[in-house]
Order: sequence, then C-alpha cells, then structure tokens
Amino acid sequence: MSRDDTEAPREDGFDDLLDAVEEGAGYYLSCANGHGSLPPRRVCPHCGSQDLSEEPLPDSGTIETFTVVRVATPQFADDAPYVTAVADFGEVRLTGFVADPTAVEVGTTVGVGVGRTETTGDRVLTLDPR
Repeated sequence: MSRDDTEAPREDGFDDLLDAVEEGAGYYLSCANGHGSLPPRRVCPHCGSQDLSEEPLPDSGTIETFTVVRVATPQFADDAPYVTAVADFGEVRLTGFVADPTAVEVGTTVGVGVGRTETTGDRVLTLDPR
C-alpha cells in the first residue's frame, strides 16, 4: 500500500509479472522467432509477431550495468541512495532495485524478487545477489 493507505491502480501485465515472481513462477514473453520481452507486451518488439507465449524466467541472471541514485525523484525520495541495475536473464533483461547494494558489481549473479519502496510502499522488482 502507498503511504496514504490507498491501493495504487493495478497495471495489467506488470502487476501480473510481479504476482508471478512473488509466487516463484516468474515468466517472460517469447515469440516463435525466440525473441524475449516482458509483459505487458502484446506484440514482439523485435519482429512484430502477435503470437506470444509465456516462458519461465531463468532462476538467475548476471548484472550488466548498475547505477547508484543519490538524488531521487519524489516517488523514490525516501529510498535514496539506492541502486538500480540491469541484469541479463538470457532472452530478456530486467531492471530492478538491488536488495544488497554493497554486493553489486558487473558480473554479479542475481535472482529476481519483489520488494516495496520506502517512499510509497509500491511493489518493485528486486535483483538479489546469490
């Protein structure tokens, strides 16, 4: 819940992905050509295919890049400083908060999880070092 105790509007696709990750069943979307993307896609961004299937998200990925955010937007003001990273999970790349910012570096193996922001309490993807 957000700070004012009202539930944020549900974002179909993204909230479905967060639900699946929380249940240990994360997924990505794949077309027949093997291109991966994340919900809420309805069309493959690489080839335009509309025939997308849900595929299991790999158990782990690798940090490709990260940044430390020290001056945050208002929606993350109470979270700063925090680390966001991009991790390669095979067919897809995920961007998320790093749960343990002292353990992050390029090449770190991570799993994906769901956390909440300090500022609003909204759910976010987390990349958890393994």
